[in-house]
Amino acid sequence: MAGNKSYTIVEYFGGEDGYRCGYCKSQTGNFSRGMWSHTMTVQDYQDLIDRGWRRSGKYVYKPIMQKTCCPQYTIRCHALKFQPSKSHKKILKKMNRFISKGELQKGQEDCAGEPMDSVCEEAGPQELRKVHLKCTALTDIQKDATEFPSTTEVQKEAADATPTGSQTSQNDPVPVLAGTTTSAAPKPGRNHLNYFLFLNCFLIIFNNHLYFSHCFLHFIVNSCLPIFFLKVRLVRSNPPSPQFKASFDASYQVYKLYQMAIHKDPPDKPTESQVRGWEAEYAPDGPEVGYGSFHQQYWLDGRIVAVGVIDILPTCVSSVYLYYHPDFNSLSLGSYSALREIAFTKQLQKQSPKLSYYYLGFYIHSCPKMRYKGQYRPSDLLCPETYVWVSIERCIPLLDNSRYARLNQDPDLGDARAVRDLGRALVLYRRTVMPYAAYSRKRKGSSDEMEVQQYASLVGQDCAERILLYRS
Repeated sequence: MAGNKSYTIVEYFGGEDGYRCGYCKSQTGNFSRGMWSHTMTVQDYQDLIDRGWRRSGKYVYKPIMQKTCCPQYTIRCHALKFQPSKSHKKILKKMNRFISKGELQKGQEDCAGEPMDSVCEEAGPQELRKVHLKCTALTDIQKDATEFPSTTEVQKEAADATPTGSQTSQNDPVPVLAGTTTSAAPKPGRNHLNYFLFLNCFLIIFNNHLYFSHCFLHFIVNSCLPIFFLKVRLVRSNPPSPQFKASFDASYQVYKLYQMAIHKDPPDKPTESQVRGWEAEYAPDGPEVGYGSFHQQYWLDGRIVAVGVIDILPTCVSSVYLYYHPDFNSLSLGSYSALREIAFTKQLQKQSPKLSYYYLGFYIHSCPKMRYKGQYRPSDLLCPETYVWVSIERCIPLLDNSRYARLNQDPDLGDARAVRDLGRALVLYRRTVMPYAAYSRKRKGSSDEMEVQQYASLVGQDCAERILLYRS
């Protein structure tokens, strides 16, 4: 896609021990397997999420569906066919009332829609700690990727150039003002700059009726103009755009307040490298902003009040995470941001026809508060055994009867990308790319075949033949 051959480089960690579940609160019932991605192409990640994987930062994990306490099914919405439900329309009206009249119902829970998935609860802090500890000793992996033999081309450390269209805005039909960012929640009030500009124009036209015009305009402004001004700004997080860097500290303040208020979890401050996600890639038939990882920042009167982390991939926009200022919990920002991201997907599809789906992460039927994702229809769930998509209407009866279910009911259908030849899986060993068959010959008596077999079965034959599995 980027015009030169790119490689994904991962370390596989498996994961046999259970850890705390953020949904049912079981202390040891959450099971998943994961890998750390040192580099990741957008096509490889697209293929991985179509096999039930999901990322938390650069850690990519897959629930062990038949073992975990709360099975998590990948869900996607057909963005082009999406029709908002009554509850979605209520959320939009609630936001419009807030913008136009300043109505904010304090203390009301966000019952209409939870925020997009929580990194801390889903990924498993024990797994993440283990990954960070192990990866600190592997700082030469990126160097390895740039020193492959001449017969192997690899991905560059960063994109050589970023097209000018790397930042876009989605504006509500109200005026937008930029300004400094503070951690305090905005208070209702008219926008004085817009008032002044509007007043100037009115006095020029009605110069002979200065006193009357001023009083009439005062009535118009305080009756009709919106109280708040909302802007949704798209900024690329990798490589970080100037806008991303400039707003990083303000964005973190919102994240910190969100984690402490919503999840009761005071976080360590993340670094830019931890939140960047995937590298930028561009294609002639892709969207103007390119592919990769972005932040959608919600600015209210010049202040960041929410941030949606998204990935733009070849066939979808994938929602990664949302965090927001706790003072706006009653605005159902989880559902509101999803509606905005569906609209954004439709916008991108006009530029890239195959980009037509919106992925909401995981649907967890056994957790009632996470069933709201099923309201974005038409939508499909990913069958955990055949990896084909099944309409959610056909899945609900199965999940009502059992937490885990094979969603595709065709008994003759299997995994089309099941591992057929483990020897063809690619590994990165001593700065050299080689098939696993050659690696196993070099490492006589190697005891990692079961681990590599497990990894390959989870990513599928196609990905195993493209992704480089790091071997020390």
